[in-house]
Amino acid sequence: MGKPTGKPIGEVTRGTTGHNRLRRADRWVVAAHGRSLRSATRPLVVDLGYGASHTTTLEMFLRLRAICPSVEVVGVEIDPARVAAAKPYERPGLSFTLGGFELPVARPPLLVRAFNVLRQYGEAQAWGYWAMLSERLAPGGMIVEGTCSEVGHRAVWAGLDRSGPRTLTLSARFDSFERPSDLADRLPKALIHRNVPGEPIHAFLRDFDRAWAVNAPLSSYGSRQRWIAAAETLAGTWPLAERPPLGGRSRWRLGEITLPWSSVAPE
Repeated sequence: MGKPTGKPIGEVTRGTTGHNRLRRADRWVVAAHGRSLRSATRPLVVDLGYGASHTTTLEMFLRLRAICPSVEVVGVEIDPARVAAAKPYERPGLSFTLGGFELPVARPPLLVRAFNVLRQYGEAQAWGYWAMLSERLAPGGMIVEGTCSEVGHRAVWAGLDRSGPRTLTLSARFDSFERPSDLADRLPKALIHRNVPGEPIHAFLRDFDRAWAVNAPLSSYGSRQRWIAAAETLAGTWPLAERPPLGGRSRWRLGEITLPWSSVAPE
């Protein structure tokens, strides 16, 4: 996989970023894909559209290096000024380059993180870019594509492989919402306009709100216990991941829930 030539594919984003904004997604990546990174030879990870600052790419690099010392991370940005500003922070295993969805890297990546980059596109375009990124993955590779709030306290992301979307994860700090459906504004572009009656994602969020309400008495023990109980209630009717690394109490206690994409895929 050589570096593509020509104009980068995509549009410049707002570039909003900040320290620890993507910590929730990185924590999930370590749990869900740490083993595959450690078992790979020279695993390459791409942080696509890292924004106006190198910060979240550097944080991802440090988190992944802690569990896989051989990992290489490349931050890809479509704005030349942002790339130039990030260059001084390069170090062995971490680099920044100009590009877009074409992924101008030397070899197929095992993992691509793309956060807050598809919000400005239409649903059809988002599906197209998902397909483009999937085609560029290494065998067994994954994409983590999603959106988070300004400070990262509410986030939703899809996990994709070369065949398409496989999982959907909702993650939130317990004091950042009143009910789980508040996370609807962070849904991936492929789902955000499908949150209407008759669509599976709407039914899921409705049932999540009900499970949250039913377990309101547990609030006296803290929102974490209420979230765990709501997840256990939901698992009776929805195919939540119920065992590590994607599910179970160890993940639920973090304010995180993962379920198969097929259960919420658009009608």
